[in-house]
Amino acid sequence: MTSRDLIEKYFQFFKDKGHIIIPSAPLIPENDPSVLFTTAGMHPLVPYLLGEEHPAGKRLVDNQLCLRTDDIDEVGDAFHHTFFEMLGNWSLGDYWKEDAINWSYEFLTKELGLDPKRIWVSCFEGDADAPKDTESSEIWEKVGIPKERIIFLPKKDNWWGPAGETGPCGPDSEMYYEVVFKPHGSDCHPGDNCGRFVEIWNDVFMQYNKTKDGKFIPLKNKNVDTGMGVDRTTAVLQGLDDDYKVSDLWGDIIEKIEEISGKKYEGNERAFRIIADHIRAATFLLTEDIQIASSDKYGSIVRKLIDRALTESRSLGISTKFLPQLASVVITNYKDRYSILDKRSPEILNAISSVESRVEEILTTPSREAPPEEIANLPNMSDDDIINKMREPYQKLFGGKVEEYIKNIGSDSLSSVYAGSLAFEAKTTEGRPVLSVEIDARDSLSNKFNKEEFYKSFNDYLEQHKKISREAGEKLFKGGLADNSEEVTKFHTTTHLLHASLRKILGEHVSQKGSNITSERLRFDFSHRQKLTDEEMKKVGDLINEQIKNDLPVTFETKSLDEAIKDGALHFFAEKYGDIVKVYSIGDPKGDWFSKEVCGGPHVTHTGEIGRVRIKKQEKIGSGLMRVYLILENE
Repeated sequence: MTSRDLIEKYFQFFKDKGHIIIPSAPLIPENDPSVLFTTAGMHPLVPYLLGEEHPAGKRLVDNQLCLRTDDIDEVGDAFHHTFFEMLGNWSLGDYWKEDAINWSYEFLTKELGLDPKRIWVSCFEGDADAPKDTESSEIWEKVGIPKERIIFLPKKDNWWGPAGETGPCGPDSEMYYEVVFKPHGSDCHPGDNCGRFVEIWNDVFMQYNKTKDGKFIPLKNKNVDTGMGVDRTTAVLQGLDDDYKVSDLWGDIIEKIEEISGKKYEGNERAFRIIADHIRAATFLLTEDIQIASSDKYGSIVRKLIDRALTESRSLGISTKFLPQLASVVITNYKDRYSILDKRSPEILNAISSVESRVEEILTTPSREAPPEEIANLPNMSDDDIINKMREPYQKLFGGKVEEYIKNIGSDSLSSVYAGSLAFEAKTTEGRPVLSVEIDARDSLSNKFNKEEFYKSFNDYLEQHKKISREAGEKLFKGGLADNSEEVTKFHTTTHLLHASLRKILGEHVSQKGSNITSERLRFDFSHRQKLTDEEMKKVGDLINEQIKNDLPVTFETKSLDEAIKDGALHFFAEKYGDIVKVYSIGDPKGDWFSKEVCGGPHVTHTGEIGRVRIKKQEKIGSGLMRVYLILENE
């Protein structure tokens, strides 16, 4: 069974159960700061899981594009991916555990033909917050899973949410397939990561609301949220122990790497996997409006993916430009399902080519130019000079004193340690490969260069940076759409006022290119060729505040996308919409309205609830792209 067969079967099965197919949301969430990327199928649906009415109804099914970078260093094994597709079926206050579990078992055994004797299940074991999920385990027994193949695991394994500090959450039930069949009695169990079991599906039962004081209160409207990875499940269906051997997903790109490198996949799996995974991820990411040359975090991630792919290509002996060829294969493989790839093919290939050229130039000719001043001066710097240079950046990143870090380092190694910290800084701020800095440092220090200490220092800084990034990512949930906070709701509605005001003052060429909302501010990106004048800034701010003072009603209607467009609703993210949409109007939707947009998410009921706002600053972020920051002001 191919991945296409799996997706079609999944959609048809749940359509027959009364579900409506909804399109995948973008990889970069439009208005949700709770995540950097859409990392799971539930993220675009958070407002509806929190009570918003979905225009397609209470039963939904989708294939969501997802991207995760938190475990990017794991990519290279048989089943980790940066970009992947996630199938999911959803109940928004409709069916519950019995239907969800029955349908999961029916789909796995009857539609996919998996051996029931190899299906294992895990359920929540219970704790002080919530009881043991015997309701799920009893349903699993009824459908045919014996007790000995139902295990109970703690909250870290079998509990989802909440997305923020508060909100919907609950136990989940995970389905594993025994890919290495062994008689019952083995010490290896699901969740052990022993290689015997592969998790293929997860049913989440959101039945509690976590309050600010840490209590778990039963929800009146309970939701079902499920997820099935396309790569992993297809590999299981084909009897494979390696996702990258799924021919319709990876076959063409693996063959292209073999053709270019003159080497086989077998024996070079890690390099092949990283190259294939990263170019697929970069290709899909570039369907978004990403400025790869900017310091923006999204552009830096695209550059990092390409940098890592090129680094791995060296182990295969590839010395020519090749990544656009691989991106073309990705586009061909997926364009029948994601037309945006074909539509943006020229921009995608040009972007990848330009980044590849830049990285190639740095890697292949690092010594054509004089080394940076910091590296060139290494031989002339005293230990005290180096310590003084390292003190502030070390304190900023590690929060400690650099003297403690280097107290056991001898004078001969100190310059190399400092060079390693400079390599980290060059990589994270300029995208400069560490190999380039190593060559410059080795040339400057000659026989005093200590490669081991150089890379130990670089890796220490890099790991601390990753740790801080992960912690920041976890904190992103706080104050975002995920918790429906009052400030975020105000900012979300203000987005519509800002968008409409910019178009009225600057012209109708202005269109939203992205936004990010926290509880402190609204960041809004839009198409415009130059910065606003002081007068234009004032006019936009005054127009927004005028609509707030008028206390206009904020209402929504559910209608077809064609009807919404006919009614004049703005719709600048067309690829993500389904056939039925929600249209939010500020003002009289049938008469004198100020703003009308296709949108989802939390909104105030009247603009007067927002309070006064102020545009704090603006900046140019790319060719024809501007960004403004807006804050709420207490009168």
